[in-house]
Amino acid sequence: MAQDFESVGVLVTNSETAILTSNSDDAIVGLRLTNILTTAITMNVYIDLAGAGTDYYICKNLSIPPASSVELVQGGAKIVLNTTDVVYGLCGTASGCHVWISYVDSIST
Repeated sequence: MAQDFESVGVLVTNSETAILTSNSDDAIVGLRLTNILTTAITMNVYIDLAGAGTDYYICKNLSIPPASSVELVQGGAKIVLNTTDVVYGLCGTASGCHVWISYVDSIST
């Protein structure tokens, strides 16, 4: 069966920013955070289960040096999302982080 690979790029600010809302059972296969500033930033990335306010962190207060990037999902790892789970990002600095997320859409079909 062919898989439906998708990707989304988002600018994360210093207010809670939705990166991806799962519309089916999906699997994150890549998640890169890039500091686009000339000073260090801190990042939080977390999953809100079913959009109900229960948050599970992928990273919390992660420091990213200037002009650097961090790959949070790598080496064949996957994070499975259920329908209506939401991946959020929060940067300690306004407009300081580009996020690129790659995922397989509808893994249960």
